[in-house]
Amino acid sequence: MRILLINPNTTAAVTEQAAAQVRRLVPAEVVAVTGRFGAAYIATRAACAIAAHAALDALAEHVAGCDGVYLACFGDPGLLALKEVSPVPVIGMAEAALHLACLRGRRIGVVTGGALWKPMLEEFAAAQGLAGRLAGIRTIAPTGGEIARDPDAALSRLAAACRAGAEDDGADVVVLGGAALAGLAARIQPDVPVPVICSVEAGARMMLAALAVPVGAPPPPSRSTGLSPALARLLGGD
Repeated sequence: MRILLINPNTTAAVTEQAAAQVRRLVPAEVVAVTGRFGAAYIATRAACAIAAHAALDALAEHVAGCDGVYLACFGDPGLLALKEVSPVPVIGMAEAALHLACLRGRRIGVVTGGALWKPMLEEFAAAQGLAGRLAGIRTIAPTGGEIARDPDAALSRLAAACRAGAEDDGADVVVLGGAALAGLAARIQPDVPVPVICSVEAGARMMLAALAVPVGAPPPPSRSTGLSPALARLLGGD
């Protein structure tokens, strides 16, 4: 079994951090791919839009021979487009984490790095039909990329944000979101009074379940200009 893990930002260290966690949980070969172009760390809507293109580009180039695709970016840029064109099941990290959280609690809190993610994640939760289950989203100032470079320095701030989500926002489960935060949920759990879900682990577990579900029919062919040859072929217009 082969899983294509796509990190649509351009920081290879974050890709490898997430891939290492997934390899520990999933009995499969994990093919880890970093975005070929775009932002080093996704923190704006513009960067997110570019990341969606980068994710599609990576899918087209590397999906052959794979049994599933894991979009390893909390916020899931391009998720629905990937699902539309992929020949194998696609799971998004944020999608998986939020839905798993719904099985663990009634009110969901989210904690991540980078202040600009808050409104984007609120919009994502609404698009998933989960706005009514959201207790609140809390961010800390360091971005995911900064946390990846020095996770120990962020632990106390992440734990404090998770506690605030539980005690002040009323969350009875908290999602710690972000590929760069892989493995940190277990480290802060002793300091948080409600379950803390690692988004990377949640995506890996949902990926296993999704492999048993067939994908739908591909969309009609679409002619294009200026795309990579692999992506043009995937869209069927070449």
